Amino acid sequence: MKLVPDQRRVVVGVDGSPNSIAALHRAAREARDRHARLLVLRVLRPGDSSAPRLFRTAKEWKHLRTLVAAEVPRSQHPTTTLRIVYGEPGEVLAKASEHAELLVVGARLHSEYGNPLGGDTVPVVREKARCQLVICADQRIGQESH
Repeated sequence: MKLVPDQRRVVVGVDGSPNSIAALHRAAREARDRHARLLVLRVLRPGDSSAPRLFRTAKEWKHLRTLVAAEVPRSQHPTTTLRIVYGEPGEVLAKASEHAELLVVGARLHSEYGNPLGGDTVPVVREKARCQLVICADQRIGQESH
């Protein structure tokens, strides 16, 4: 993934979870306030599916476009770019942060991996991000299930 270094950019990782949706909202606000481009990344691990890569990418692309269109109206942020990238999420997001002003990611407060900020992505981006980092933690706190 090649990014142009002289463009102002806010990067957000989105996987469809409530926390990544919160991260998307925060990133869109930040990009608007900073007069920056919004780069929305969906990172897919290469071995996570038995579906052919092209089919999986097309399915994820449609899902990502629909999700972003529903959550970030074009009128709210007209300079949004969507990308689907294969790799390890933490590594891909950290690499994307090299030419960004801000990286926004979502995280659960508790994880099956024992990490207090959820999963294996947050520790990698905390260590390797080359810009300011915002972590949107557990959006389910205080919500009752019906």
